[in-house]
Amino acid sequence: MADKELNLVEHLDELRKRLIITVAAFILFFIIGFMYVKEIYLWFVRDLDVKLIVLGPSDIVWVYIMLATIIAIAGTIPVFALQIWLFVKPALKPNEQKISLSYVPALFVLFIVGLCFGYFVIFPSVLGFLVELGGEMLEANFTAEKYFRFVMHMTLPFGVLFELPVVTMFLTSLGIINPYALQKIRKYAYFVLIVIGVVISPPDIMSDILVAVPLLFLYEISINLSKIVYKRKLKKEQEWQANNEYEPVDE
Repeated sequence: MADKELNLVEHLDELRKRLIITVAAFILFFIIGFMYVKEIYLWFVRDLDVKLIVLGPSDIVWVYIMLATIIAIAGTIPVFALQIWLFVKPALKPNEQKISLSYVPALFVLFIVGLCFGYFVIFPSVLGFLVELGGEMLEANFTAEKYFRFVMHMTLPFGVLFELPVVTMFLTSLGIINPYALQKIRKYAYFVLIVIGVVISPPDIMSDILVAVPLLFLYEISINLSKIVYKRKLKKEQEWQANNEYEPVDE
C-alpha cells in the first residue's frame, strides 16, 4: 500500500513538473508575441481595405492579449507534446518510444498547416461571402475586437483539429484504438464534427458547409492512416511471435 502511495506521489510530482515547464513555455512565447504585436497586427491587416476601429481603451489591450496568445499557443504546442511524451515514456516499450517521439514534430507542423488552411482558405472565403451579403445596403466597418475574434474562430479550431490524424495514429500505435472502431462510430463522429463546425463558424449555411466538410475529410484521413499503422503493428507483432516461438528441443 505504501509503495502504491509512493508511486502515486512520484507520478503527481512528475506531472506537476511537466505542467510547470509547459506553462513557463507559454508565458515565454506570450511575452515574445507581446513584444512583436505591432508587426503581427500589420501582417494580419495588410490586405484590408478598411482601417479597424476600437470602441474603447480596453479593446486595444484585448488586441494585444489576443495576438500574443495566438503566438503563445503556436509556440507551446511542440513543448506540450514533448512533455506528454516524457511523462508517458516510462510506460512505453522501446519501439513505442521511438514511434511516439516522431509524432511530436508532426503535431506542431499539422497545427501550423491547420492555421494556414483556416486563414488562407476558409477565412477569406467566409469573410468575402459575408461582406458581399451586405452588398450596397450596408457599409462594412470592422472593430479590431470583432475582426480578430472572427480570425480566431476561423483559424485556431482548424489548427487543433488538423492534429486529429496524428493523434489517431499515436493512439493506434499504442493499441488504444483501431480503424475498425473508428469506422463503427463514424456516424456519431460525423454528427459531433458537424456540430463543432456549426458552433465555430458564423451563423450562415455557407460558412457551416465550408467549415464542416474539411472536418469530415480529416476524419476519413484519420481512419486510413489508422489502418496503415494498425496493419504495420499487427505485422510486427506476428514477426515477433514467429521469431520468439518456442521450439521444443529433441532429446
